[in-house]
Amino acid sequence: MWAYESVFYQIYPLGMTGAPYENDGVLQHRILRVLDWIPHLKKLGITAVYFSPVFESDTHGYNTRDYSKIDVRLGTNEDFKKVCDGLHAEGIKVVLDGVFNHVGRGFWAFKDVLANRENSPYKDWFNINFSGNSNYNDGLWYEGWEGNYDLVKLNLRNPAVYDHIFDNVKKWVSEFDIDGLRLDVAYCLDLDFLKNLRNTVNSLKEDFFLVGECLHGDYNRWMNDEMCHSVTNYECYKGLYSSFNSMNMFEIVHSLKRQFGPENWTLYKGKHLLSFVDNHDVTRVASILQNEKHLKPIYTMLFGMPGIPIVYYGSEWGIKGDKSQGDPALRPDIEKPEWNELTDHIAGCSKARQGSKALSYGNFTDLVLTNRQCIFERECDGDRVMVAVNADENEFRADFNARAGRAHDLITGETVDFGGGLVIPPFTGYILQPY
Repeated sequence: MWAYESVFYQIYPLGMTGAPYENDGVLQHRILRVLDWIPHLKKLGITAVYFSPVFESDTHGYNTRDYSKIDVRLGTNEDFKKVCDGLHAEGIKVVLDGVFNHVGRGFWAFKDVLANRENSPYKDWFNINFSGNSNYNDGLWYEGWEGNYDLVKLNLRNPAVYDHIFDNVKKWVSEFDIDGLRLDVAYCLDLDFLKNLRNTVNSLKEDFFLVGECLHGDYNRWMNDEMCHSVTNYECYKGLYSSFNSMNMFEIVHSLKRQFGPENWTLYKGKHLLSFVDNHDVTRVASILQNEKHLKPIYTMLFGMPGIPIVYYGSEWGIKGDKSQGDPALRPDIEKPEWNELTDHIAGCSKARQGSKALSYGNFTDLVLTNRQCIFERECDGDRVMVAVNADENEFRADFNARAGRAHDLITGETVDFGGGLVIPPFTGYILQPY
């Protein structure tokens, strides 16, 4: 599966292109701005782009009006095809947001229900009680996602609903040649719907990738041979920033051993979760870390640990955004990308990953662990790397059985000698290939 060897990049198009929050119905070709970012993506080492919602919606993209057309605030289907073609021409895969649990109040079928009530042919597309009422005083009650009545929950047990969704997925593949879907709130989706979706995409395109948004619980419930190939690793997301802020590397290493360690009871050995330090729903990593000098080592951990790394637009040069200021603060308008030392470091991490089978498929073995430092090993079919992180302000000397005395740092290309112990400078992360 191509995704297991990829470096992903998330773009939130409505935010990045400066679209108005409310759908004003005015056609603007904003999505074409992404074409100008392609050289930046190539330099950064990105091999797949995940687009947050691009289809017609009421406001933020997750309240869909029409699955068949690009949001008018972003442009036309023809515009988006140009973007997909431009990315594909540079070897970059395209993954779209599949928002299938709910739609917006402006969704055409729901509007028909509001207008025609019991006589609507779409009344069974939703979970409705015509004897009740909603916060919008519609004269009927309907199920909203987690009590949010602007997000109208679809009845995914209705064959007509998933036929409509699957027909649109087929359209996206034929029209835009997409390579995968990220499934919004996958943990809420009907499991039979997920199985039917997997069967559908398997028939559309070889190696079509499904990744589900999952927060808690046993991820194997949604990530298996019948459903998603991958899910979001929220457990390690929390462990990453918390380990640096509390100077307690035991937290993240405990999670990684629990998920991928050598013991037989580990949860996800051999599987590939989507790994991240921030996204469109959480505080930017540059804002949540208490010490900005931890940015480079946390990205070293992200790219070195088991999983598929994904970078959120703008975070590669350290922009800030606090969730407490509202979602728009996390989804800013950025006309053109920037480049600094952090970006250079992440590009080095991308290069390291793409040249290493061990980083894509290797096991996880803990070698050295203290409160402020950790070293772990990844190995697959003779390819071996060591990931070493020092979160402290002082250099650290690690003495351990390393089976070699010299290594290439795959991030910088420099040679590191550790025959007499590995010395890690302050606030530094290495991805080392011994020789």
